[in-house]
Amino acid sequence: MSEGANPTTPTIQVNGMHNVHPKTHVKEQLRSYIKLITSLFVAYLLVSRLQPHHFGFQYNISGQGPATICEQEQPLRPSNDVTGKVMHILKSDDFAARAAEALGGAIRIPTESFDEWGPVESDPRWANLSLFHTYLEAIFPRTHSSLSLTKINTYGLLYEWKGSDDSLAPLLLMAHQDVVPVDPAAYSLWKEPPYSGKLVDGYVWGRGSVDDKSGLIGILLAVEILLEQGWNPKRTITLSLGFDEETSGLQGASHLARYLQVTQKKKFAMIVDEGGRYNLTFGRMTAAPAIAERGYTDIRIKVNTPGGHSSTPPVHTSIGYLALLLTQLEANPRPIHLTRQSPIFKSIECSAAHSPDIPDRLRREVIRASQGDDTALKKVEQYIQNSDEPNAEWLRSILGTTQAVDMIHGGVKSNALPEEAFAIVNHRIAIDSSIGALKDSVIDLLSPVASKQNLELVGFDNISVSATSSSFRGKITLSYAWGYGLEPAPISSPNSPAYKLLSGTIRAAWEDAHPGDESIIVAPSMMGGNTGSLLHTAPIMLLPEELPHIADTRWYWSLSDNIFRYGHLGAHHSYNGVHTVNEAIRLDGFVDMVKFFSILILNADESEAI
Repeated sequence: MSEGANPTTPTIQVNGMHNVHPKTHVKEQLRSYIKLITSLFVAYLLVSRLQPHHFGFQYNISGQGPATICEQEQPLRPSNDVTGKVMHILKSDDFAARAAEALGGAIRIPTESFDEWGPVESDPRWANLSLFHTYLEAIFPRTHSSLSLTKINTYGLLYEWKGSDDSLAPLLLMAHQDVVPVDPAAYSLWKEPPYSGKLVDGYVWGRGSVDDKSGLIGILLAVEILLEQGWNPKRTITLSLGFDEETSGLQGASHLARYLQVTQKKKFAMIVDEGGRYNLTFGRMTAAPAIAERGYTDIRIKVNTPGGHSSTPPVHTSIGYLALLLTQLEANPRPIHLTRQSPIFKSIECSAAHSPDIPDRLRREVIRASQGDDTALKKVEQYIQNSDEPNAEWLRSILGTTQAVDMIHGGVKSNALPEEAFAIVNHRIAIDSSIGALKDSVIDLLSPVASKQNLELVGFDNISVSATSSSFRGKITLSYAWGYGLEPAPISSPNSPAYKLLSGTIRAAWEDAHPGDESIIVAPSMMGGNTGSLLHTAPIMLLPEELPHIADTRWYWSLSDNIFRYGHLGAHHSYNGVHTVNEAIRLDGFVDMVKFFSILILNADESEAI
């Protein structure tokens, strides 16, 4: 019996070293186990915090059973023999020089489009497009000898690369020939002349280098290289190249789409047009193909009141009443609304699952919301609403219906009471809303002001919504400024085989260009909605189909269930954005774009799922 041991309690020998009370031994073992488990758990948390994208999050979403948040497709590489040959060519210095010259030559032909240009058959200013077509025929000889080319409305280019299997739904790739004009007063601000097409410091410079001659030349280079290798598709490939996208595609894409609606026997398996890019998002390179686009309309608010001499003014002139109405609108912005079906929520899900730098609190709530927790979903919505994160303002604008008072007019002389004043308010319409809902909202917001000021309010259908009165001080008239507008685009499913093929293609193209780098993730997103700007010096009424500045894909909605807006260009590949001075594209980024289109064409041809 060891010294000090309790004589009535048995002892045991541990590791042959000394005798220990049994209860003491059990406690020591428990402490050891607890320390081990705690250490492992802390290590797991540390690794999870640093590299959360290395873990597969398994959750039950909306009661549908186990699902992985933003599960990524494996990089998808074509299995045919031509792929290796094509990639070898595209990685060569000779091809880089060829690509630079092909794009530079396209830039050197100004194909500007202006809002006020007339129909192609009567306005000679479209003639530069003929020069551009001659250029394309010269540098892409195999494309023009092997593909059929139909010119639509004179300048629209519709190429068809006929496949050997008519049972396969065709692939449609889109781009546009036109560019926004360069302001002559800004020429001196360019580092290189805007139509030089020069390769300087690794960039190809000039208007259209990013938007969108890189997309157009990139597609045609991919086709030409495949033809040079003797490859021909099973699946028909169609190229649709509009010529007035910057002015809404009224003469280009709209005519091309109408032609396809008549001649196309089946829907396209997928349509890919310019749009989303890839960028570093919360510490992880993320590609963002847009699967949706907001709607668009401009609303005119007009106020008419009696005129007279300014020496005896009423309490408010028409301009004063208009100011009250605009103040009411701006004081009541439409709230954002986040749903699990929103492409933006799906994009945030991807960041929560794969990006290391997303705020921890946001990550937790997104994961809970993905599991079906409505309270967490509301917290994510509130986080976006109140956050001062750099991209939060963009998220707020794209999630909700926005409004911007962009034009205002009233009065003709400083001593004459204005008899009419109007403002035009631009709206981008949330994907879960509609033009009808917006119309009702505007009427509801302005009705109290009209009633308080004793003004008649005439709604969008030219029907008075005010109580009858014989003593109105004036009249408010609401109308669509340039036509009805455009409803939000149909949402293309991120679960479709077409999206999965696109996603796998993006990841393969990234890995090919960045061997050894961390893999890119693909997160569905959406476009801000029917982009463009409009400047009119006087009110103009257009027919609904003539709505200005709508992206070309709006004309193709009926032609495919899978429309993706993605150009495979990194944000860092653009020198200074688009529609501004010093537009330029990095040559290596442009070459990567050609690789992407090549892989996409080959993958689509092999696919049995789309």
